[in-house]
Amino acid sequence: AVAGCNLRCKNCQNHTISQASPLETRNIYLPPQNVVKEAIKSGCSTVAYTYSEPVVWYEYMYDTAILARKAGLKNLMITCGYINPKPLEELSKYMDAANIDLKSFDSNIYGKLNAGTLDPVLNAIKLAHSKGIWVEITNLIVPEWTDNIDMIRSMCQWIRSTLGKDIPLHFSRFHPMFKLAHLYPTPAKTLKSAKKIAQQEGLNYVYIGNVAGIDSNTYCPQCKKPVINRKGYLITGNSINNGKCKYCQTPVAGIW
Repeated sequence: AVAGCNLRCKNCQNHTISQASPLETRNIYLPPQNVVKEAIKSGCSTVAYTYSEPVVWYEYMYDTAILARKAGLKNLMITCGYINPKPLEELSKYMDAANIDLKSFDSNIYGKLNAGTLDPVLNAIKLAHSKGIWVEITNLIVPEWTDNIDMIRSMCQWIRSTLGKDIPLHFSRFHPMFKLAHLYPTPAKTLKSAKKIAQQEGLNYVYIGNVAGIDSNTYCPQCKKPVINRKGYLITGNSINNGKCKYCQTPVAGIW
């Protein structure tokens, strides 16, 4: 990552780098070719562009992604999705996957909470999906800001009707941070309600994040057996063979 962001989220957990200039952070010299060399040397199969917003250091991400793809590595960006169509189209030639933050489903909230608007993010999500990038969506539920159940349902309906039932949706727990340090963590009940709504609206892969001990397994959409077992960030079991559930042979969406 490089310091900087094109949004100004009041709740940013990485505000010490996202809301800073590269002149204000401790940095190392790591040109694109060295990123790829280090990934290969350490046995990593994927290069992730994350922590701050990769769109603001687009050239570095783009140059690295080209070299990584040539070396047989996969590329993943974690982004707020605030990017114009043409650069995203060019990047899509080399990007395998993207986790895109859909911070709310209300442009007014986007303006007050994130200093942005909704439509550019929705357009980026649709474009990335249409270009063959494996897209997952993260929605951080911030108490008193983005915990409106009706808005969450509308968002899930949009995802299902626009992108399909196999788009993974991650509901993340908010923890008091930055300019919203006075708030409280998202109640587990709210997160569970959001997950239930997403499942009611037909989404096959729905997760809750940032909550210790909660079920984060991936389940087969047909037989409902766990095909990826997880404990926190660790994978403890894998029951997918050639992209299919080993129990009933139903395809499991993803890059395997």
